[in-house]
Amino acid sequence: MLQNVHTKTIQLADNREITIETGKLARQADGAVVVRMGDTMLLATVVSAQEAKPGTDFLPLSVDYQEKFASNGKIPGGFLKREGRLSDHEILISRLVDRALRPLFPGDYHADTQINIQLISSDGLTPPDSLAALAASAAIAVSDIPIEAYISEVRVGRIDGKMIINPTYQQLEKSDLDMIIAATLDNILMVEGEMKEISEQDMIEAIKFAHEAIKDQCRVQAELAEAVGIKEKRTYSHEVHDEALEKRIFEDLYQATYDFVKIGNDNKNERAEGFKKIRNEYLAKLAEEAAEGTEIDEDLAKTYFAKLKKKASRDVTLREKKRVDNRKYDEIRSIWCEVDYLPSAHGSAVFTRGETQSLTTCTLGTKMDEMMIDGAVLSGYNKFILHYNFPAFSTGEVKPNRGPGRREVGHGNLAYRAIKNMLPQGEDNPYTIRIVSDILESNGSSSMATVCAGILALMDAGIQIKAPVAGIAMGLISDSETGDYAVLSDILGDEDHLGDMDFKVTGTKNGITACQMDIKVDGLSYEILSEALEQARKGRLHILGKMLEVISEPNADLKPHAPRSQTLVIPTDMIGAVIGPGGKIIQEIQKESGAVISIDEKNNQGYVNIFATNNESMSAAVRRVQGIVAIPDVGETYDGVVKSIMPFGAFVEFLPGKQGLLHISEIKWERIEKMDGVLDVGEEIKVKLLDVDKKTGKYRLSRKALIPKS
Repeated sequence: MLQNVHTKTIQLADNREITIETGKLARQADGAVVVRMGDTMLLATVVSAQEAKPGTDFLPLSVDYQEKFASNGKIPGGFLKREGRLSDHEILISRLVDRALRPLFPGDYHADTQINIQLISSDGLTPPDSLAALAASAAIAVSDIPIEAYISEVRVGRIDGKMIINPTYQQLEKSDLDMIIAATLDNILMVEGEMKEISEQDMIEAIKFAHEAIKDQCRVQAELAEAVGIKEKRTYSHEVHDEALEKRIFEDLYQATYDFVKIGNDNKNERAEGFKKIRNEYLAKLAEEAAEGTEIDEDLAKTYFAKLKKKASRDVTLREKKRVDNRKYDEIRSIWCEVDYLPSAHGSAVFTRGETQSLTTCTLGTKMDEMMIDGAVLSGYNKFILHYNFPAFSTGEVKPNRGPGRREVGHGNLAYRAIKNMLPQGEDNPYTIRIVSDILESNGSSSMATVCAGILALMDAGIQIKAPVAGIAMGLISDSETGDYAVLSDILGDEDHLGDMDFKVTGTKNGITACQMDIKVDGLSYEILSEALEQARKGRLHILGKMLEVISEPNADLKPHAPRSQTLVIPTDMIGAVIGPGGKIIQEIQKESGAVISIDEKNNQGYVNIFATNNESMSAAVRRVQGIVAIPDVGETYDGVVKSIMPFGAFVEFLPGKQGLLHISEIKWERIEKMDGVLDVGEEIKVKLLDVDKKTGKYRLSRKALIPKS
């Protein structure tokens, strides 16, 4: 009989409920819970080493979310038939949990810590990602692992103006926003999502709505921890400090560092060298002054200097009303753009803002190029693909080239969500579209450069987007003691590290299409957030204006070498005729014409999509398909080709795939005794359709009916 099983319930506003259970599964982990909503269940476990590895000065935290295929009654595809490396979808959910939880671990806690979240049951209704962070936080709550506060994440949707917590998949299809919000009982931590051109105020209302639900979930975690008997977290000592050294470095170097920042420099390498010079000269001085036989802990000194540098930079921004590169708070770095940079691409653009640059391509493909999605819960095909690459040379570094990491996946997904709702839908877009952003320089918000360059490349390719989108990265520096704060537009990499908030907003002139926000300070007011979003809106419109100076609207036509598309609608009972036995006919058409053909069946009709790179190829394929599906009309004249000759006449193909008998008596008005020398195989002749046998469907042709009787 199991002992010490504890369950808590969270009631949602629409009579749905979430339960958290601990003590039944994975009892050797430091903490383990099962979170359930409907028939969707997540198992979250957390384990943390008792000691930190020597020399570790950060938190080695790993968060892995994985969906078990058995949770939805499926067997994985591929040869191995087992779950493998995390998919991009699973990586994105892992990042959502990681970004919310990581800042809440104590800054001096450096033990290896691993959080595993597994989808163990899925009802196909509830998106499990809206429960993942709750499960992870609850697992920590029932452990002795130290954390500053419990958190949760919820998804917010809005249908017909009404907001919903954790909507179902079906509800999300009707929603004009899809946001994940993470928070503690007191503070918002993270926001990420996509929207259909909503206003800044609507976004704030969604965050407020989410926070009210999160508060209940945080309270229940505290109750669960108390029920389990978690009264104190483990004690640890992972850092060694020298308070005297820290004080001395601050006293000796603060003013010099402050003055250096105050001068300002818009070159990040020169700034870095300047800071390094101040630090290294001081370290050399300390080494000279050290008593014989003693050594200065350089690593500790460098840590204290980094702390000092951050404070000095923040102080300059707040006191001097200027930034480290001499810009005003709302000033955007210089922008230049160019489209059609790559002559052989279907669409291309270069977007450069300050020291951040993206070279982006747009490639148009066919239905055969769609990306297959084979997940435990989600499956299907995706016609829009966006890939983001961040090579080491973009920051002047040397690193081995590997596959895309979690950062690349996350940045690419943000740009993907910013753009996707602006693409033409359904029959207006027959193409599979792939955008690839290669970051060539980076100093602040390469993901937003990807959005801008991606839109320019789409417009250059001739894709008739609904509206152009631009993106901007914003920052915040605040002082809780004085109440001073500065909202920064178009932040640098340095400002990202020293700021209290990093948020990226994308949108059209009409509203927001996507956002990603990480808040690192307690007590951020909605008034400051509202001000920041309004400043972001103005900055976004400024960037959009610069983009439209280069290309004001999508090109009216595709590039000459891009695939053209034409769709033919045919009766469903003719689909088999176009495909042919074993695909013989459609393959023959593609081989002879050079076009690519795909066929869909929907709404009780067949849709034949034909893609070709030139008019000749397109026309040849269209003629063949039209000929196959055409219904022969008795009395009509056709251009035919003699396919075979028999003693009693010839069989003539008068439409693609349709042959009729031209009887020997219907060739000429004069009597013909035998077929020798009358017609040749392959000869082109005009024929008239005389009749269609109602029983056999055979066609009877005549040539003499087109010849005047002498």
